[in-house]
Amino acid sequence: VQLQASGGGLVQTGGSLRLSCAASGLTFSDHGMGWFRQAPGKEREIVATVNWSGISTYYADSVKGRFTISRDNVKNTVYLQMNSLKTEDTAVYYCAADRNRPLIPRATPAAYDYWGQGTQVTVSS
Repeated sequence: VQLQASGGGLVQTGGSLRLSCAASGLTFSDHGMGWFRQAPGKEREIVATVNWSGISTYYADSVKGRFTISRDNVKNTVYLQMNSLKTEDTAVYYCAADRNRPLIPRATPAAYDYWGQGTQVTVSS
């Protein structure tokens, strides 16, 4: 299984970025997907997750109303649209695949068996 994240970069406060994560080696529509992040010196935390169909989503309180997770089961890709970025959004962002196909996307990293390599997002003031 390979999860290839891309789209990170340097952006100013208030700007936008769109992360993509291309999956291979698995039946993509059989897995919930998630985005997590880890800032220096901090624990990895959930950002957003989406169920197998894309209909059901979960967001951390810190990103609600600013970030949108979506997926394309034909392109085997999950996206994270990030708007109104803040300096506290600076982190390495990881995509991950749930080991199961839950109707309700799960919010704990322990549910995710497959992880991408991460992409750096830096928001400057």
